[in-house]
Amino acid sequence: MKAKSWGNRQANFLFPDLLDQLNPAHPLLKLAKRIPWQRFEDEFAGLYSQAGRPAKPIRLMVGLMLLKQLENLSDERVVEAWVANPYFQAFCGETRFQWKFPCNPSEFVYFRKRIGEDGARLIFEVSVALHGEAAKEAEVTVDTTVQEKNITFPTDTKLLTKIIKRCRKIATDEGIRLRRSFRRELPGLLLQRFKSNRTIKRIRTMAGVLIRELERKLPREALARHWETLQLFQRVHKQKRTDKNKVYSLHEPDVLCIGKGKEHKKYEFGRKASLVVTKTTGVIVGALSFTENIYDGNTLPDVLEQVWQITETCPQMAICDRGYRGRTRVGDTEILTPRRPKKSDTPCQRRNARMRFRRRAAIEPVIGHVKHDHRMARNFLKGVLGDAINLFMAAAAFNFRKWMRKAAQFLALILSCLLAGAKGENSLQAVV
Repeated sequence: MKAKSWGNRQANFLFPDLLDQLNPAHPLLKLAKRIPWQRFEDEFAGLYSQAGRPAKPIRLMVGLMLLKQLENLSDERVVEAWVANPYFQAFCGETRFQWKFPCNPSEFVYFRKRIGEDGARLIFEVSVALHGEAAKEAEVTVDTTVQEKNITFPTDTKLLTKIIKRCRKIATDEGIRLRRSFRRELPGLLLQRFKSNRTIKRIRTMAGVLIRELERKLPREALARHWETLQLFQRVHKQKRTDKNKVYSLHEPDVLCIGKGKEHKKYEFGRKASLVVTKTTGVIVGALSFTENIYDGNTLPDVLEQVWQITETCPQMAICDRGYRGRTRVGDTEILTPRRPKKSDTPCQRRNARMRFRRRAAIEPVIGHVKHDHRMARNFLKGVLGDAINLFMAAAAFNFRKWMRKAAQFLALILSCLLAGAKGENSLQAVV
């Protein structure tokens, strides 16, 4: 059930208004005034039922999700920080200082599932619209990166050992007595520092024995409940080193193995994500997660279509790296990749091309900030839906943070002009 709207709360002389005690020039408060909270209320209202326990206010949950990405905090940590920080509370719409947690951290999971990918995209669209005309440039830069999942480096020994332990747990939960559980043999095999092919083969045999025994002994109803899990175990048990579409994690079976040519990290396990950034202003206007490890050039049609839907403008030129070779045009957008200059190119054309591709490199630090400052370096959200939501929220947090820095710089410029005017100096000369 949707929570009741707070509206304009009546003032209380015992508890002064929170906004009256805070600095109105704080970037978070200025950002809170610019975000169209009512739009979220209208869009998400249809996702709630008319009966049941009242849910947490929509502004509170959206604000907490934004604060989590802005400050690079976990679900548990952002709730603790919210209680200690009055600016966090004012950002989420509170008018009086609160002493209790706003919600249980587990409610983030339900809210993310409730709004889904479309809701996260709406938040991203609002972050782009906040920049106005700065997000509608004719030239953009495009690049792909890997959003890594929270899994360890996969090996056959790790996966098969997890299968053996989970088979034991299923047997215990269903009350099945296993003919042999391998509780004494498995630890000795795992203690070996260098595991030979013979050791790995033995662990694989043990996993296969337990899987087949469960399929024989589980009752029909229990077998139906665990059927997908046992099929996943069979797939991992049978896969070979050279197979394609392998399973690299039992709790994240859709994870992909992607090689981006990095010297320090040969393979990354996660999802490919494409980002589109305006060339001059550096605003993220496109962010899209892909379920397959496709060629970079084939990501352009979808991500440029998303840019057109969000900004209502079609970029005239997209500047890419050599990973996009083979594409020269997508719709009305020209695709530029580095190439050797032609003999017929004039010095002006060569100079402009060199400046464009130097500017293209500016997308690399943007990706770095999105990863390490806004929780995209390691994605802790589950499944394909979690990949899309985390990408949208990280890109939105980058745009909001960029707007906050611009607002702070504009305020500093105004103050310097006022101080210069008070001294009787030319404000323009003083700023320069």
